[in-house]
Amino acid sequence: MADKMSSLFLRQSYLDNWTDYTKSLTSKHIFRWDYVILTASNEDQASAYRSQIQFRLDNHLLPESAHYAVLPDPEGKRVGSGGATLNVLRYIREREGKADCFKGKRILVIHSGGDSKRVPQYSACGKLFSPVPRELPNGNRSTLFDEFIIGMSGVPSRIEDGMLVLSGDVLLLFNPLQIDFPGSGAAAISIKAPSEVGQNHGVFLSDSSMQVERFLHKMSAPELARTGAVNAYGKVDLDTGAILMASDLVESLFSLISTDGDNDPLKFDDFVNEKARLSFYADFLYPLANGSTPEQFYKETPEGSFTDELHECRTAVWDAIHRYRLKLLALSPAEFIHFGTTRELLKLVTEDVDTYAVLDWSRNVLSTQEGDTSYALNNVLLDDTSSIGEGSYVEDSYLLNGTEVGAGTIVSNLTLEGTKVPSGVVLHGLKLAEEQFAVRIYGVTDNPKATYPDGAFLGTTLREFLDKNHLSPNDVWEDDDRSLWKANLFAPADSVAEAVENALLLYQMATEGSDGNAFRQAERMSFYSSFNSASTSEILPWQNKINNRVRAFRFIKAIKNGEPCAEAAMIFPNKTVNSKIVRILLERATEQDFSTKIRIYHYLAELCPHLAEDMEHKCFHEISSSIQKASDGAVYGDTFHIEKEDVLIELPVRVNWGGGWSDTPPYCNEHGGTVLNAAVRLGGELPIKVRIRKISEPVIRLESVDSHQVSDHTDIAKLQNCSNPFDPYALHKAALIASGVIPQTGDAVSVESLTRRFGGGFHLSTEVVNIPRGSGLGTSSILAAACVKAIYECFGQPLSDSEIYDRVLIMEQIMSTGGGWQDQVGGLTPGIKFISTEAGLCQKISCEQVKISPETLKELNDRFVLIYTGQRRLARNLLRQVVGKYISGNLFSVQVLHDIQVLAREMKESLEAGDIDAFAHLLNQHWELSKKLDSGCTNTCIDQIFLSVEDLLEGKMICGAGGGGFLQCVLKKGVTKEEAEQRLHQMFQDSGVAVWNSELYMG
Repeated sequence: MADKMSSLFLRQSYLDNWTDYTKSLTSKHIFRWDYVILTASNEDQASAYRSQIQFRLDNHLLPESAHYAVLPDPEGKRVGSGGATLNVLRYIREREGKADCFKGKRILVIHSGGDSKRVPQYSACGKLFSPVPRELPNGNRSTLFDEFIIGMSGVPSRIEDGMLVLSGDVLLLFNPLQIDFPGSGAAAISIKAPSEVGQNHGVFLSDSSMQVERFLHKMSAPELARTGAVNAYGKVDLDTGAILMASDLVESLFSLISTDGDNDPLKFDDFVNEKARLSFYADFLYPLANGSTPEQFYKETPEGSFTDELHECRTAVWDAIHRYRLKLLALSPAEFIHFGTTRELLKLVTEDVDTYAVLDWSRNVLSTQEGDTSYALNNVLLDDTSSIGEGSYVEDSYLLNGTEVGAGTIVSNLTLEGTKVPSGVVLHGLKLAEEQFAVRIYGVTDNPKATYPDGAFLGTTLREFLDKNHLSPNDVWEDDDRSLWKANLFAPADSVAEAVENALLLYQMATEGSDGNAFRQAERMSFYSSFNSASTSEILPWQNKINNRVRAFRFIKAIKNGEPCAEAAMIFPNKTVNSKIVRILLERATEQDFSTKIRIYHYLAELCPHLAEDMEHKCFHEISSSIQKASDGAVYGDTFHIEKEDVLIELPVRVNWGGGWSDTPPYCNEHGGTVLNAAVRLGGELPIKVRIRKISEPVIRLESVDSHQVSDHTDIAKLQNCSNPFDPYALHKAALIASGVIPQTGDAVSVESLTRRFGGGFHLSTEVVNIPRGSGLGTSSILAAACVKAIYECFGQPLSDSEIYDRVLIMEQIMSTGGGWQDQVGGLTPGIKFISTEAGLCQKISCEQVKISPETLKELNDRFVLIYTGQRRLARNLLRQVVGKYISGNLFSVQVLHDIQVLAREMKESLEAGDIDAFAHLLNQHWELSKKLDSGCTNTCIDQIFLSVEDLLEGKMICGAGGGGFLQCVLKKGVTKEEAEQRLHQMFQDSGVAVWNSELYMG
């Protein structure tokens, strides 16, 4: 129960810290840090830190009001954490430009200038920016630095001023509300930890007033118990490295390097140098303990060596700050996670992840793998051909083309292709400043601080390694420091692949031995020299490059898994797709199947407003071109010759009853479509008319009677251009292309040569009799069908209706209208049709005549009315909106498209049963679903028309996509069309709203 309560408390603390952090990014009325300062070991490391901070500022991940600085040790010399702290004070005084500058300031200092010798893969990037196995709520992966910023966001509100100093390799989780700082002297933030943990770290011994009495460094558990440091629960007050210092103490420390409140360069040089190497913890904290003495102070283990300079500095430090006291802030529940050795890191991210599930830790962070794994991944692109052994950890890497990583291994910062990595090793890549690469290999349990002869290296000792390869120490070391850290073992190369090969040869030398000649002749580097030669500016771009590719991969996988755009977008921080990810997605789109490709484009249109128009165009162009490619329609050829000199085709219009929209690409291509519709005669005639006749002139004459335009075409290029919706001949041209009469592209033929082959020119004329444009009765597609039918009859190649359906669907794509297949089927085939297709790019249409009794047909004709709204509609934009919702995975749209197909089948069954009332009620249901699918299908005019005759109707719906054109209604039994007409005339008079004379056309 206690563990569970502790976990819940820590979980809530983390959530509270996250809340404080997010508020610090936006809220104006919240306490924040005035300064956030990082220390670094040298300028290269500092530069890498600055790029990390700038990246976060650019992406609004840090409070912009704070001043951020990274300070390397002066002149690249190691001056110790104490010297680095004094350098921070000098910097702030110089920037503030006034004495007493620390009063009222809240300062966060993170000491992160170590070489990371025990975890060498973080030497160049700094352990501070090493990854933590957590994806943050904002979608970014976390690092120690991010955890510090988040976890410490609540601290400024708990202190009036002062400085919080943290160690860059320790992760702390606590609730800042537990901090009670008096505002003078210093306070050590401690947590309760088992004495077994305390023996590996520092422990505070406090007095009855909770002030630190003594510092207990790496005592055994029994020794800690004897000193009284272990409480009744077996816990000690662990030194976390987190220290709060009030402004008065900070001023006293500053006095060491200042005169009369101003920076004093001479004093600064006395305290900040390689010989003194002051330690923040040993030199600035020890004098604050109640039980400290000058004699013992001089004996405290230094960061460097015991020197006269250190002795003099300690005397001055004692005099300056001994009067202050160090309060103990023992926080509980709290968590202390030390990122220490390589082995500890591996255990942390693989075995201990479950322990920290309360912190949202995971073995799999931002990788291309799904779910939990027996190994750990962080920012990794792992292809399906590669494998990783149990208990291994891979970060910031590509594993491709059959790469095999052994068990218990770490791979960092590499691209591996077809590589076999042994078990139990670390393989880490570094980009060097000279455009070369170094890959360091060593054992997970190796300690780079260990020295010759007994220091371990890749399963052997350094002595054994030399002996096995006939080498002497002088072949490996350049000076007296014969540590693994300084051993020249790693051969750089001009490519990553070659550097990896060199590292694996080194492993082979350690396990099998060699004659050593090749080793002696090669240029080689040590951990130390490769770290100092690393191109630190390349680290963050490399990590971001992988991160971008991983996110792109996961985004595509989310699309393949059917996730809607809104859910797939969660892969990107703040649902924002950066330009580099866009580029990757567009590259990868070309390799994808039809459904995935169109969604990549459409999802990008939704997520990137500045690209919306281009991406939407790419999406619908891909739909159009894919359908054209998959079609088994006509191909341009030289077999056409005019056989009939005059052909007239007359067709009815259609009314859509059930399943409309399900015939529209790409829905029908992915799910198949189901539609119920009927052919209709208007005003006693068939209103769709197409005539084609032979003429003597060598031209292709096109005429649109509705537009009162006719034109002779002699330019093949103008005939091929049919995507302009304002071109009165766009449909004519598309019909010629879809029928194979003229080529879709290219100028290999001329109109003159074509007409010579045809045996003459021809005149193609279209007309829609007495029906206004935008009627919703499918006139455009039926007109297209009539064109195709007329063209083939003219050229003596009559087609089946099924073949014509396909040609017209191709026409829709050529003209970029994006329409489906129900209109041409509705007009070409008389009667009431139940039409369906299976999924597939090439739609094979099944058209079943619905058989109803003569009595049912008469009743349906008596009760079915078409009402013109007096306003036209345009389907193109409406269609893209509805189809766009479907493509984007809008779950409601997908469900509606399914439901209207079910209604189509139920309508068919009602008609076959002779139940017109049931049919009408289903029509009402379809109308309600249509409005939910697209609110633009109705408007005030349509609503008012329906409302004016509501008491006369049993059922109602729009024709086509709505927004204008015709409405269709089923009258109540006993109500006549004349009554409906009188009501409408009374309400709307001469506005054009009226009942039109119509009847079902059964052929």
